[in-house]
Amino acid sequence: MGNRKKSAVVIARDPMRYLKPRGSKWHYIRRVPANFAHIDGRGLIQASLKTSSLDVAQLRRDALERADDLFWLGLSHEHPEDNTHTRYQAAKARAVALGFEYKGVVDIADSAPIAEVVQRLAVAAAAPARDREAVLGVEGQPKLTVRKVMKLYVDEIGLEETVGMSPAQLKSWRKVKLAAAERFIEAMGNKTFLDLTRVDAIEYHRWWREKIAAGKKGAKPQPEAEKDGKAAAAPKKLSGNTANRSFGNIRKLFREYTRYLALDIKNPFDDLSFSDPKSLKLKVLPFSQAFMEKSFLAAGSLKSLNREARLILLTMIETGCRPSEICNLTPAQIHLDAPVPYLQIIYRPDRKVKTENSVRDVPLVGVSLEAMKRAKTGFPRYFDKETNLSATLMNYLRDHKLLPSANHRVYSVRHAYEKRMLEAGFDDEFRRRILGHDTDRPDYGDGGELSWRRDQMLKIVLPFDASILG
Repeated sequence: MGNRKKSAVVIARDPMRYLKPRGSKWHYIRRVPANFAHIDGRGLIQASLKTSSLDVAQLRRDALERADDLFWLGLSHEHPEDNTHTRYQAAKARAVALGFEYKGVVDIADSAPIAEVVQRLAVAAAAPARDREAVLGVEGQPKLTVRKVMKLYVDEIGLEETVGMSPAQLKSWRKVKLAAAERFIEAMGNKTFLDLTRVDAIEYHRWWREKIAAGKKGAKPQPEAEKDGKAAAAPKKLSGNTANRSFGNIRKLFREYTRYLALDIKNPFDDLSFSDPKSLKLKVLPFSQAFMEKSFLAAGSLKSLNREARLILLTMIETGCRPSEICNLTPAQIHLDAPVPYLQIIYRPDRKVKTENSVRDVPLVGVSLEAMKRAKTGFPRYFDKETNLSATLMNYLRDHKLLPSANHRVYSVRHAYEKRMLEAGFDDEFRRRILGHDTDRPDYGDGGELSWRRDQMLKIVLPFDASILG
């Protein structure tokens, strides 16, 4: 009973709410909610919208409504630093409703044209106190800390980024963002976000440089593998790439938060990044064809790897698909009864694909076709759990000495397929379309008929022992 989803009920809002005509002008009329009456003494709120146009009145009503909602939300918060944010947002909304862009009092005094200053003063003189403060820019900027701003970002500001994400993708996205904030706090303290300066940014950049130079291991735990009696892999050493991602998340947070507040503040984190001289050494290498035939496709191979993980790995061999693309297949994406069996990598409302070019149809041949015949409905054990899959496969390969070098990973199977296509003389565009890479050109077609693509892929298919399929 506790897990039953509540059905969504959409209630149409009254377009005339809080609107009343008085003479030739529309007015905003709204009573303070009973639960705020003891702290908001306005009782019945009445404000002229200074227009006879219903369309304009509705827009200004919406702004005032939003302002009052934010004001009451601020009153309901327990922490005073949260109130500054809601008051600031409310002041912005009220200024818009009164026909002005919200500007701080200093900006008005320093840079607003004289005519605008006169107009603001005239409106303020006849306005209630809260409207007067909004028009004159009295409300100060919010004083939220780094942690609170990042929480606001993952809960509200950045939600557009998460459209189409699955629950696991959303969880990972939030975890990365919040971890970046905690990294900053570890180095610099939980400072007031809008008070951060270029000095802070340079100091944080220096902190990361020292971490990288010292070769210290990251404090953030790595994803655990499934509980097959295997320990999770040790955390990796910090690199320039790790630092760039974490530092970049704080840079982006400053950019998006100030944009959200409509503040014109130079981003102190701009033009600071990290080079990674080790990046070339960390390049993922492909498995050789001979290695895969001996280690993955010969009798007795992969026998102690659980069935679903084994079939996913085998499906990668003749498709070059990403592990996440395979483990998250739905039955509707698996077309085994088609004249040319294939996998359909598509956009889904419940899952975000890596890039636009990832959307493609991939013919099934060789061991990959046989593996998918044994997984006609997909892989429930790993559905939306690609992190677990990756950890399980890496632990297996590491424990069974199936990583020829420190540069080999699960993705080495995908790289191996690209290498096999290259050595077979397949053109660059064909390889990119099969793998779901950017083609660097306008899309004039679908990459060729499935039957033609299948025939090309059959030219490089590897022999395998059927017993490995289980």
